[in-house]
This record gives sequence, C-alpha cells and structure tokens, in this order.
Amino acid sequence: MEQMTESQVDLFAETLPSIEQIKELSDFAHSSEARLLAFAEKVEENTSKPFQSLQTGIGLYILGRNEESIEKLQKANDCSEKFICTACALRRTGDFESAIENFQKALDYGTDALMISLEKVATYRCSGNFEAAEKEMEKNSNFENVSAEYHYQLARLQGAQGFYEKSVENYKTALELSPEHHRALFHLAYRCDLAGDEEAAIDYYKQITSISPVYVNALINMAVLYEDADEFDKAGRCIDKILQYHPNHQRAFLFRKDIDGSKTMYYDEEKEKKKTHRSQILETPITDFELSVRSRNCLKKMNISTIGDLLRISEAELLSYKNFGETSLKEIKNILNIKGLNLGVALEEQESEAEQVQEEVEAENEGILNKGVEDLQLSVRARKCLLKLNLRSIGDLTRKTEAELLGVKNFGVTSLNEIRKSLGNLGLSLRNLD
Repeated sequence: MEQMTESQVDLFAETLPSIEQIKELSDFAHSSEARLLAFAEKVEENTSKPFQSLQTGIGLYILGRNEESIEKLQKANDCSEKFICTACALRRTGDFESAIENFQKALDYGTDALMISLEKVATYRCSGNFEAAEKEMEKNSNFENVSAEYHYQLARLQGAQGFYEKSVENYKTALELSPEHHRALFHLAYRCDLAGDEEAAIDYYKQITSISPVYVNALINMAVLYEDADEFDKAGRCIDKILQYHPNHQRAFLFRKDIDGSKTMYYDEEKEKKKTHRSQILETPITDFELSVRSRNCLKKMNISTIGDLLRISEAELLSYKNFGETSLKEIKNILNIKGLNLGVALEEQESEAEQVQEEVEAENEGILNKGVEDLQLSVRARKCLLKLNLRSIGDLTRKTEAELLGVKNFGVTSLNEIRKSLGNLGLSLRNLD
C-alpha cells in the first residue's frame, strides 16, 4: 500500500480539524522522518503568530513536546479539541488527575460521551487505578459487540490486570467490528508474541503492515521473530522498510548490522539460536509489560529495568523491599512464566557455573599435582632434599609445611624461597597449619 505524499489535514487552516482528523494528521506526521521534520517546521513557523495558541498547542502535542503543548493550550480559547489534547498530554506526563478533569470538561462542548469515557478508562488504567477503570467501563456495557474501541479498551484493561485470555478475546472482537483497528491488531500480535505463539504473532504483524506499511514497532517485533527462526532475509526486509522512511532510526540501524553479521558469521546453529533468543528475552525492558503502578515503582527504585535483572534477584529479596507484596510478586511471576523463567534463576546458574569452573580448576590442579617434582626445575640441592623426604610428586610437596622442609639437613631459606616461587607460578603453595 502506497502512502500519501501529503496529508489531507491542515492543522493551520481557517477551520480547526476535528479530533479524528487530528489523529489522522498525527499518524501521517509520524509515518516518516521527513514528514515529522516538515511538520515540526510548520509548527515552529506558527508558534509566534497571534491567535494560534490552540493550533500550535495541538501541533506540539503531536510532536510529543507535552509540557510546551500544555502551556500553549492553556492560553487557547476553550473548546473540545483543547481539552482533549490537553488531557492526553497530561496523561503522557503522568498527571492523571488533571487529565481526567480535562476529559470531563470536553463533555461540555458536545464531545462524544463514549470516546471521553473510554479515554478516562485508559487514563485510570495507566495510573494503575483498575477499580475506577472498571467502574467507568461498566457505564459503557451497552456498547458491547457494537464498538470496536470499547472492546479494545476492555482488552487493555484486562491485560493490565493479568487476564490475558479474556484480553485476547476482546482484541479479536474489536477486530471483528473494525478489521483495520491498528492498535487492537498490534496488541493482539504482541500478546501472542509474549505467549510464545510466534506463528500467530507474525500473521497478525503482517496484517498490520498490510494496512499501515511503516508501523515501526510491528516491523521490529516481526524482524525479531524472523531472526529467531533464522529467516534473516525476511528480518532484513522488515528493517529495511523502517530505514526507508526513518533512516536515522537507531534501533533499526543497529538491528540491520546484527542481521548482516548473522548472515556471514560461522556458528553452532542450535547454540547461537538459543543464545540469541535468550539474550533478547533477558534484554526485554520491564516497561514492555503491563504492571501495576506499585510494582513498576518498586522495580524502578530497585534499579530493576529488564527481565535479566529479575533473574538476578530472589523472591525473598523482592518481598523484603518496602511496599512490595504478594500481589506484586504474583504479577512478576506471571511475566516470567510466560517466558518459561523463574526468579533468581540467574543466581542458580551463576552458582552452577562457579561449581563447574571449580571442578575444572580442581581437575587441572589434579593433573599438575600428579607431575613429578623434577618438573619444577629446582636446584640440585633443593631436589636432593625433596628426595630425602621421599617427595616424588608436586602433590606430595604441597602437603608439606615450611617447617618440615627446613627441618631437613642442608635445606635452607634459599631452597625454601625457590620452592615457594615455583609452586606460586602454578597457583599452588605449601601446606599452612594456620
């Protein structure tokens, strides 16, 4: 599907675009790096113009410059678009209470009640207030099997609460009502991805890219799945599509280099596949999962930002942290269970690796200990003294103390230092009685 070269929506036209048109404009602006830069220039051109606070405030919101957007919009005349964009910008900054207030104000200007109610549901969900989100959701129960957005927001809420099967069913219902609902399709794909159903995930990601050719997150996730399956050409095409429209996308650029390297590098296929897949899992940010605010805050304070970090901490350590309770622990376990992992497993692996290293060291040392003392290349005097003690191997020598050696006739400090040095070079020493 070819993209339009110009947006059909002009934010700075005489008539202000509707909320739906503003969303359309935002999608268009973010569809490529060049379009976003061009839109940013247009916003800057109008920033200083009188009577343009509303339009520039909306433009800054589209650009993700939320604080500036809120400041501009507060100076604009009251209208539905002002309050909705202000609320969305406030939600992005984490000021959920003010966001709810602004959504409520939008109702006074004839805004669709269902849309506002569902935006409030999303805001409560983002704040972790699931009880308020559920109450608000209940107000819209008459839109069941009627509104795709209703089922999408219900699915997001259920997913945040850990009801993944119900969440999937509502994503599917949303798509039955509106097959081109991008967000429902993406989150359904992502949920399948997390659940390990790669085949279904790829199918859904493909559907997204057939509707919206440069849906960056979908293309990256699909590339990861293709790379896991050693389908490097397909993974490369996904990344190339991103770079075609976003040439400076850092993550895509680095991914492209990794894919190229994978094609030319000789490796143990099975071993590397497992290693790559595991590495990607361990590097997955905790923010990719829908956790309660309390859990997110606790993990942030504990400097736990990835799945790998969770594997390096025990259940007891988590529970010992202030405000971290059984409910949060259950959330974390659910996330790890999806990937077939457990808390503290990295600690167990480290212990296992340490034991293995120790065994290897001991085996190596055993080989050294069985060697004859002549391998130490000692002086004639020192060797004769060792023979008097009937010390034939290096192991026999290490079982003697300094005092025992010095007790031999003609064995002095010079010979002792010589033996110390030779044993030290092998990482060994004489027996110490302390």
